[in-house]
Amino acid sequence: MGLPRYEPAPDVCRAIEAIRDALGDELGYIDVERVRCYRSIGARTRALARIHGVERLLLVALGIKPIYVIEVVSEKFYRLGLEDRVKVLIHELLHIPRSFSGGLRPHGRYVNNRRVTSLYRRLVEKGGVKIICERVNDASWCTGGTGE
Repeated sequence: MGLPRYEPAPDVCRAIEAIRDALGDELGYIDVERVRCYRSIGARTRALARIHGVERLLLVALGIKPIYVIEVVSEKFYRLGLEDRVKVLIHELLHIPRSFSGGLRPHGRYVNNRRVTSLYRRLVEKGGVKIICERVNDASWCTGGTGE
């Protein structure tokens, strides 16, 4: 099958920004200017999405502030309905620590399904799902199409 291909995913970045804005009390520390979004095509993984931090030494060597890369696995992520896509993105955002240091929070007390579900409910209560649909500006995101 070969190596996966990667391409920018501006739809995912717009969704992440809308999630951060709607859940500002919980996720307001996330600097969306320092989060990059990509979709992988042909990745061999069971994951729906992944978050990558850049190693501290590389950041120092390059003279840049910490950044995070969120990768959605095209073949799996875009088959999900809107609710599950949003939950996946919330899950990935929870891995980013408040210090925004480049490290990642592990699964456990802070990153877990109970917390994701709770934040998703709050997002719905605040009308955040409608905001996501407006910002992503891609009908397939909100109707369940391929999104690509």
